[in-house]
Amino acid sequence: MTIVRSTNLLYHLGVQVTDSEIPKHRQVYRALHREIHAGRWKTGDRLPSEAELVRRFGASRITVGRAVRDLQRAGLVERRAGSGTYVRGPQPSAAALSFGLLIPDLGETEIFEPLCQGMMASPLARQHALVWGSFTAAKSKGDRAWELCRQYIERKVSGVFFAPLELSADKDDLNRRIAQALDDARIPIVLLDRTVLPYPRRGHHDLVGIDNRRAGFLVTDHLLRLGCRRIAFVGLPNAAATVDAREAGYREALYVSDVPIDRGLVHRLNPTDASVVAALMESNRPEGIVCANDWTAARLMHTLLRLGHALPRDVRLVGIDDLEYASLLPIRLTTLRQPTAELGAAALAAMLDRVVRPDLPTRDILLHGELVVRESCGGLQGGSS
Repeated sequence: MTIVRSTNLLYHLGVQVTDSEIPKHRQVYRALHREIHAGRWKTGDRLPSEAELVRRFGASRITVGRAVRDLQRAGLVERRAGSGTYVRGPQPSAAALSFGLLIPDLGETEIFEPLCQGMMASPLARQHALVWGSFTAAKSKGDRAWELCRQYIERKVSGVFFAPLELSADKDDLNRRIAQALDDARIPIVLLDRTVLPYPRRGHHDLVGIDNRRAGFLVTDHLLRLGCRRIAFVGLPNAAATVDAREAGYREALYVSDVPIDRGLVHRLNPTDASVVAALMESNRPEGIVCANDWTAARLMHTLLRLGHALPRDVRLVGIDDLEYASLLPIRLTTLRQPTAELGAAALAAMLDRVVRPDLPTRDILLHGELVVRESCGGLQGGSS
């Protein structure tokens, strides 16, 4: 998959990665993919057995099996029961499709870059392209999003990956306006990370993200298991519906553990405002703080340190996302890791399904994250990420 700017210049999102950074099953897939296209095996030839491929690549049978299944999904091989795997060769397929990226926070919210890389790395991405339109830098984020929407409609892209805007008072109106314009143009939408409409309203577009309620529950439950009972929740004002879901998970974890929910411990605030943070600490004295995401946690950590609080001695801190800098903060951050590459691959698969079968029921495709324990929560035992 390529990424294309509206100026028709091709570029790749992110940096080139070495083989050592690529999962083993992807290395096996790419090697076999190259050899099939180079003609080492012709259409109808039988591939080496899994046992032979295990020896060749020094990989497990599970890893080799996954690579072969990816080749099958890409239409390059077919598996015949009791006989083996045979080369089909490149098959006739639908024309290449172009998909617009309408991600106002691309370049600002770090989860979206590796998510897009996950789309590009998917076996389903071979003949398709991602389009990133150009916009006037001086405009507001909302204006830029609307400009991109109009460009994609004019280009008649095959679909749009849309991460709705957040952190502005008019975000809901603008998100609805963008979604309606794309609907009117009959351009499929796959939502990334968050919904267009706030809960409990849903809309009719497929969503790919993590289970945010579960994420909020898991990080809160982790603090509860460490002995915390006065646990605060901190998010930004006008945040996306994902933050509401994470707060719901936080509340559920407290409820399940028979810990009273203190409204004075739930805050939507600016984590860099020292006076507001000082008031939170002095009036409520939380033992632990669940931050809606790593962005909030990182800024809150710096503010707490400036105010003289020691982490995790005075207060335990956790986030959600596992952004690149989470392990580089002054006190390394305990957080829940989003499987961004897998989210990107799932989003592309959902889009291709939607293009082929527009009448599919609306779907929430929610992946599970992994708790990564570091020093900020004071619960680090043994190794860490």
